[in-house]
Amino acid sequence: MEFDKNKECKWYCCCPMRIYYEKGLLNEKYIEDYCFGNHDKCIRYQMEESGKYHPDNMLPDGTIDKTLK
Repeated sequence: MEFDKNKECKWYCCCPMRIYYEKGLLNEKYIEDYCFGNHDKCIRYQMEESGKYHPDNMLPDGTIDKTLK
């Protein structure tokens, strides 16, 4: 799927969600809804902006997916 680059989150280039998605490990809906949608509602985005630690396998909604490595 093609995403609107004008709506891309500034952290997408280095976000683990991009890597998981490109490997086929993450549902496209997360990328569409958060990374190229309303990234202000992304918990990862909020934590990155405030300088708070968050694990790579934390999803945009704040849940931890233990299957992602």
